[in-house]
Amino acid sequence: MTYTNESERPAERSSQSENSVVVGVDGSASALHAVRWAAREAERRGAPLRLVNVCHLMPVRHPRQISPPADYQTAVMEQGRHWLAEASAAAQRAVPGLAVVTDLRSGIAADVLVAESRTAQLMVLGSRGLGGFTSLLVGSVAVALSAHGQCPVVVMHAATQDGVPPEDDPVVVGVDGSELSDAALTFAFEAAAARGVPLVAVHTWLDVNAAGAWAVLPGTIDWTWLQQEEEKLLDERLVAWRDKFPGVEVRPLVVRDRPDRALLEHAAGAQLIVVGTRGRGTLTGMGLGSVSQTLLHHAECPVAVARTDRT
Repeated sequence: MTYTNESERPAERSSQSENSVVVGVDGSASALHAVRWAAREAERRGAPLRLVNVCHLMPVRHPRQISPPADYQTAVMEQGRHWLAEASAAAQRAVPGLAVVTDLRSGIAADVLVAESRTAQLMVLGSRGLGGFTSLLVGSVAVALSAHGQCPVVVMHAATQDGVPPEDDPVVVGVDGSELSDAALTFAFEAAAARGVPLVAVHTWLDVNAAGAWAVLPGTIDWTWLQQEEEKLLDERLVAWRDKFPGVEVRPLVVRDRPDRALLEHAAGAQLIVVGTRGRGTLTGMGLGSVSQTLLHHAECPVAVARTDRT
């Protein structure tokens, strides 16, 4: 069943979007892939699915008026309704009988979706919309929402949009040994438990700057001891989640490599990879760390960016 909320008041919109799985819809193939993935995720979570299209009415120069002509506004809004209907049908085909809410909005897409994330339990986007350049793997809206969203954000990479997402492959999570990765661990364990698949917890311990310094004094480094210490660190970080999710098969993996390169390698065989918003060593105030940025642009599977807290 599909409900349309185009004319609802802001208070009504806020209450209906509470704890929804929300998808940004823009008529692109990437967005439709995100809708299908989100429909299955909403079913797993027992959550409503909410499809949002944001119409951006570009200023039109006219000698006697500042706002766009009425027929232009009508055409833009009608196109948005068409894309929402198409997306709703795609969700229904993916999960027959799923209740779907559609919402046609006006404004700046990134701003509207960030506002939606304040009450949603999950935001889902395609990697690139209709306005994306072919040389860019991830659109500006996806990057902005991943950096500033108030709830976990999943970005569906373009490389997977033409196929059915794998259901037997493991979930991969990046663990950096700090409290900032706690949200990523929680999201990843929940995802693995819901899917009944193993969880690969990847921890790396090679920093680019440190590696350059160690190369000068290779004989002074006990690499075996360092590896054992990092394995111990990872085991300690996983204890609480192992106890909470005893049914999840955990595959801890400690790698002597850069985090972005190691996670990209393991993302190739995953159905979902999960990272935090900021990792160890990033600057305060930056919403998205370099590892998250790299995965968003280059991973071959859906990327989930989990926040440490909801503002």
